[in-house]
Amino acid sequence: MTYRILLSPPDVGPAERAALLRAFDSGWIAPAGPELDGFEAELATATDRSHAVALSSGTAALHLALLAAGIGPGDEVLVPTLTFVATANAVVYTGATPVFVDVDPATWTADVALVAELLEDRRRTGRPVPTAIVPVDLYGQCADLTALLPLCAEHGVRVISDAAESLGARHAGRPAGAFGWVSALSFNGNKTITTSGGGALVTDDAEVAAHVRKLATQAREPVLHYEHTEVGFNYRLSNLLAALGRAQLASLEAKVARRREINAAYREALAGRPGVEVLRAGPGNEPSWWLTCATIDAEVAGSDRDSLIRALADAGVESRPVWKPMHLQPVFADAPRIGGDHAARLFADGICLPSGSSLSADDQRLILDVLLANV
Repeated sequence: MTYRILLSPPDVGPAERAALLRAFDSGWIAPAGPELDGFEAELATATDRSHAVALSSGTAALHLALLAAGIGPGDEVLVPTLTFVATANAVVYTGATPVFVDVDPATWTADVALVAELLEDRRRTGRPVPTAIVPVDLYGQCADLTALLPLCAEHGVRVISDAAESLGARHAGRPAGAFGWVSALSFNGNKTITTSGGGALVTDDAEVAAHVRKLATQAREPVLHYEHTEVGFNYRLSNLLAALGRAQLASLEAKVARRREINAAYREALAGRPGVEVLRAGPGNEPSWWLTCATIDAEVAGSDRDSLIRALADAGVESRPVWKPMHLQPVFADAPRIGGDHAARLFADGICLPSGSSLSADDQRLILDVLLANV
């Protein structure tokens, strides 16, 4: 179906066109160049980090982060079950085993109490603790990293933050991406800012940044000929796309502000509607609201989530269910997990609503009219 109003389309304009032409006219077409260097420096500043490595996708950032941590066969990595599949796939790429953890029903991010329970049980029984955890910032809401970081430090579990959905958000006064040993970002076409496709790894560790940059360029050694002592990947972002990213990053605050306005309008319109609950900010969080999400309790609301999605589609509006939990995905049917009922309920009842920063007031009014007529 062709939608007139999309969930989260790219928000680009003259500044992005000028940036691409600037890069093109400079002669630095591929692979690297000054735009890439500039984009990395600006990303590091935006995430309160010392280093950034711009890559071909957020998935690449997660994959290289896990490899840089030395994770491989025999290791376990904790992953919240309510996430996009890339988080779990990156673990599998390394040969490690994802262990899925249920989410807090209030914030939709990893349930810290369940993580603490597992780690304490492993310590008490003498079993190995997971090597790492990949907490996911979901739909623009940061995970409870204030609680997770000291807990994981106590048990020697490395924290690799998946901030692919949260650039522009803040947690405990710091920007998304600033937490953990490293963080992964995404600039996919539907994200708050885009480089068409792309991502980045950000960190305060210079050696990690250098190693990831090397791995992303086929792990070539710094000699005259092509020499390789480890397996590498073709994961670098191009200079042209970095130019697009720089123009997008310059307007990040404005784009996040607009998404927050959109979220507030949904929240105000749906307040008091029986059976309808819009996802709220967790403690210490200032979400970017990459997507505004809500749950529809069919027994109370008188209409179910799927009927609402169909009604929106009939009006030319794209919406979708929230992520299907990893423990319910056929490919991960045999993976170990802790709980999962909360995530399963969110998947059954949850809806993602159009939230792009280019969404007009008139288009949001149309969406609200459909929502209010059906719940």
